[in-house]
Amino acid sequence: MKPKSSLRLISRTYLYLLALAALVLAAGLGYTKLAGNFSVSYEQVQATTTQPFIPPLDLAEYNVRLLALAHVATSSPWYAAFLQGTTTASTTQPRPVWPLMRANPRDSRALLPFNRIVAYYGNFYSKQMGVLGEYDEATVLAKLASTTEEWEAADPNTPVVPAIEYIDVTAQGSAGKDAKYRLRMPDSQIDKALAMAKKINGVVVLDIQVGLSTLQDEVPLLETYLAMPNVHLAIDPEFAMRNGTPPGRVIGSLDATDINYTINYLSDLIKLHDLPPKILVVHRFTEDMVTNYKKIAPTPEVQVVMQMDGWGSPQRKYGTYNAVINPEPVQFTGFKLFYKNDLKEDPPRLLTPQEVLDLTPSPSFIQYQ
Repeated sequence: MKPKSSLRLISRTYLYLLALAALVLAAGLGYTKLAGNFSVSYEQVQATTTQPFIPPLDLAEYNVRLLALAHVATSSPWYAAFLQGTTTASTTQPRPVWPLMRANPRDSRALLPFNRIVAYYGNFYSKQMGVLGEYDEATVLAKLASTTEEWEAADPNTPVVPAIEYIDVTAQGSAGKDAKYRLRMPDSQIDKALAMAKKINGVVVLDIQVGLSTLQDEVPLLETYLAMPNVHLAIDPEFAMRNGTPPGRVIGSLDATDINYTINYLSDLIKLHDLPPKILVVHRFTEDMVTNYKKIAPTPEVQVVMQMDGWGSPQRKYGTYNAVINPEPVQFTGFKLFYKNDLKEDPPRLLTPQEVLDLTPSPSFIQYQ
């Protein structure tokens, strides 16, 4: 009987070793052969077990959506030319200004143009700076939900992502201790914006008014938040001052070098943390607010939105959009609606979502103040 017992012991030991080997293989240590000649390395196993699969960009849908934003007719020779990746077509018609062939997003996580962003703007400390500070949280979220429904109804083919756009660095009338004429908000206020956005499955946009400071000084201070996948950035040239002039006395400006610094900073951050592409919103309502626009260089990591920021009657807003946004294309466009200031001129009414969508190109980022 002993030989049989020894055989059973050997068999159990052999089975134990086989099981151990299987566990080692499952952990990805070393390599072995599976399914014939297919080999699996430690790095490959780690890649498949620790990193979620991110689908590549659907370039065909991306381009079709860009053409739709630009209202290019499917019968136009330029429609086919753009889909083929060329800027020439057999036609006597001039090439449309929109859409542009700029940097395609790094992957399918890009929000634009697959979605439209509808943002409520302001500062929690101020009732004069926008809707975020004018109402309590429950009212803001209810109004935002109603507004996003209006946009979804106007364009059912484009999902709407709600956003809380919080002014984190505000231009000031007084110099402050460092004579920079700007005030940074406490982190608790950004945390509040994040909590609000979470309740509505939305995103946060942090807005910067640098005063006499610079983007180079202000943007890196927000790195902890900008390293989050659902946090985006907006910069406001109106309050970016030159030559020591305090904000509010003249309209400020930013150059392409300032904007490109911000793009590159965000791009490096996205690469470092493997984040989805971010949106960078640049406010604008005069030509001089943004200089050297042709040198602004979007990257696969950063989607640039040039937002029409002017207020007034519908005709005035149309005129501003067609004067400073349409003829100076960068990548995507935005449009701002003022609940109060847009009612100061006749006819005193806000443009409807459909009226805004009829602009060329249709704005991808909508902001309410």
